[in-house]
Amino acid sequence: MYLKRSNRILSVILIMTMLFCCVGITGCGSSAPRDLTEYWSADSQAAESLRNYVAKVTNNQDPENYIPVKDRIAVFDMDGTLTCETYYTYYDTMMFINYCLVDHPDKVSEELKAAAAEIRPGYTAGEELARNFAKAYAGMTVQELYDYAVEFGQKYTDSFSNMRYCDGFYLPMVELVKYLYDNDFTIYVVSGTERTTTRAIVANSPIAKYVSPAHVIGTEFEVKVKGNEDISSNMDYKYADGDELVFTGGFIQKNLNANKTIWIEREIGQRPVLAFGNSGSDTSMMNYAIDERNTYPAQAYMIVADDDVREWGTQDWAEKSAYYAEKGYVPVSMKNDFYKIYPDTIRKSDQQYVEPENSDAA
Repeated sequence: MYLKRSNRILSVILIMTMLFCCVGITGCGSSAPRDLTEYWSADSQAAESLRNYVAKVTNNQDPENYIPVKDRIAVFDMDGTLTCETYYTYYDTMMFINYCLVDHPDKVSEELKAAAAEIRPGYTAGEELARNFAKAYAGMTVQELYDYAVEFGQKYTDSFSNMRYCDGFYLPMVELVKYLYDNDFTIYVVSGTERTTTRAIVANSPIAKYVSPAHVIGTEFEVKVKGNEDISSNMDYKYADGDELVFTGGFIQKNLNANKTIWIEREIGQRPVLAFGNSGSDTSMMNYAIDERNTYPAQAYMIVADDDVREWGTQDWAEKSAYYAEKGYVPVSMKNDFYKIYPDTIRKSDQQYVEPENSDAA
């Protein structure tokens, strides 16, 4: 009787050992595939850093590093971080050019058409130009601007072959967003692009199911109830069935630099634990996340546009990576960390910028 019982115990131990092997815990047999391997290079240190971080903060047996689900906040810049910004320039700027010079020149002033015609590669995407964007869309309802942003996304860019403006999302970053979402992170997109436009871009992208419209923070244009645009505040007006919310042409704030931290605090109400960007205008958001006062362990990652074969990158990896590492950010090389940037159907064109035919007439 005792021998039979011992045999049963040994059998149970043997079965449990085999099961552990099957799931890859003991290392025998085939192990589970690693995450971030489809579009990230096999030797990517940035990808390994992300895997290690997520494993650490999602392990409830590690109380020193564990982050509760409700506090797993990740913030992403959009242009140049999640999606292509070399169309020759940002989505929203190309949209403004097309709106003023191609699609609706009859709806904008000569001054706005002249501003659109002057934009060339290397321009500064500052607040002055954003004010022109706000003026161009004055009188449009929020839904109309959203719809136009979606419509514009169907146009093809000259900078790449077979790429519509809505097709520019980096495959490795889409994979990363899904990976974080699957590990119970809440994803926010914090962009310098106007909020409605950003929502339209995200909602029609490969990350749509991982980012809700409520988790999009962008540059703010003034919106009021139609018919009350000239009233300083709509405080005394009560919205009624059939009313429309319209852009007045007024400008509130450009969501770059320290403004990103302000809007994160106002809309999220807590520090993110992960931040992703690609330029100096994102460093405030990076620093806000990794500030030593953050309750939880936090990390920041900066995309370096150093790939001039598959992309139009011009940044020097050695210089940028050293600078970002000194600041406490993990640098990510598009050239070396991204195994694939775009689908196989998309290729970089022979030239990035094609002079618009009607620019002289504008």
